[in-house]
Amino acid sequence: MPLIPEEPQIHESAQGPRVTPASGRTAPTPRPVPGPRPAAPSRPGRPGPPRPTAPVQRTPRDLTAAKPGPSGPAAAAPVAATPQIQLIPASAEGALDAAEEAVDLLLESGRTPGDVLVVTTGEQHPWAAHELSFGEASYWAQHDAGDDVFYADAAVAGRAAKRAVVVVAVNGGSGAAATALPLALGRADTLLIVCGDPQEINSVLGAGV
Repeated sequence: MPLIPEEPQIHESAQGPRVTPASGRTAPTPRPVPGPRPAAPSRPGRPGPPRPTAPVQRTPRDLTAAKPGPSGPAAAAPVAATPQIQLIPASAEGALDAAEEAVDLLLESGRTPGDVLVVTTGEQHPWAAHELSFGEASYWAQHDAGDDVFYADAAVAGRAAKRAVVVVAVNGGSGAAATALPLALGRADTLLIVCGDPQEINSVLGAGV
């Protein structure tokens, strides 16, 4: 009989402490904190933000658009470029020989024959006179081929195309230099060599060459 009341007391005492650990277990209940790990799936959402990086790809397009800008000034550069001018003092009678020597030096220095145009203000160069004897069509066909030195009278030099180097022989012709030199300057890409009277040449080009 005394055992019966003792047992309920033991149960009550056991229940008492069990309640306290139960309350402690309520603390571990936050272990469902793994539930926030679903927040990790939100990380896959982060790839979404990289998509805004797509606008960054637009920036390179802007760069490509900017590239044509610099190309514009680059195109203007050659326009601003002017050929170098060299003067070889010579008399009207010796200007053609001086021009021939200048051509020889150009070829020896590595210039290709197609780079050179020779303009005469007075008597035609013997080569031009010879080639014209076969007709103008044949003469200008050699000019268009562009594989050899081309000789032209100042009167027709305006028809000639631009070449890297133009050599002018001021070998006569009343006032011919006044029209031949500006024309030759416009035909020269990098170098203009003038053989003739320095005073006459400087008066036309307006510079102490």
